[in-house]
Amino acid sequence: MPHLPSFRRLLRYAGIVILSWIALSWLVVVVLRFVPPWTSAVMMERRVEALVHGEKDFRLKQHWVPWSRISSWAPIAMVAGEDQTFPFHHGFDFRSIQNAIDAADDGKRLRGASTISQQTAKNLFLWNGRSFVRKGLEAYFTVLLEATWPKRRILEVYMNIAQYGDGIYGVGAASDIFFHEAPAQLNLAQAARLAAALPNPDRFRVDHPSGYVLERSHWIEQQVSQLGGPGYLESRQPPRDTGQARRR
Repeated sequence: MPHLPSFRRLLRYAGIVILSWIALSWLVVVVLRFVPPWTSAVMMERRVEALVHGEKDFRLKQHWVPWSRISSWAPIAMVAGEDQTFPFHHGFDFRSIQNAIDAADDGKRLRGASTISQQTAKNLFLWNGRSFVRKGLEAYFTVLLEATWPKRRILEVYMNIAQYGDGIYGVGAASDIFFHEAPAQLNLAQAARLAAALPNPDRFRVDHPSGYVLERSHWIEQQVSQLGGPGYLESRQPPRDTGQARRR
């Protein structure tokens, strides 16, 4: 009968595996700071889902567009609609998290408190769904992104991998399909319409917007104006009141 590995040896193997995974994850994050992601975990998940369900006509639309070829209205619209403290936090908006917890304790509808950094980490490396494991990994990758990437890179990747419709990912594909415009030509109203769909792109349509999407688009335009436009992303001062920074 073969000798069973000792408990100490198992711990050593487990430690090697964990440290190797940490090193590999750091390496991938560092590489992606400079290299455009060729896909994302969420896009791969959607491809598998289409294959499993036999969606023969499904075609995933996405192509990378660098920051310099994206209208300046697009990033500020995403920030205004999703995460107004993005230029100032370090990956987590603890005030929004506390507000969401307080609202849930009061019996109100559960609302999202994820920052753009967290959403980028989830979309790029993880899967949809709610679990403590996924949230823990999301926090881990959020810390990696914030420690390794500048804010502009996080926002650039977010705009390029976010879902704007079924099978439509990235501001480049969304601009082409919904507005027949290059992303560099997007105006504020168009950018706000794209941002309005981000909380739930399977439900909120950019091409056939509901009254709620139109209302949210208008709200995002107002927020962009109140924040000071594209220059806000270079600001050194956070907004005084971020109570409405995330309406999800």
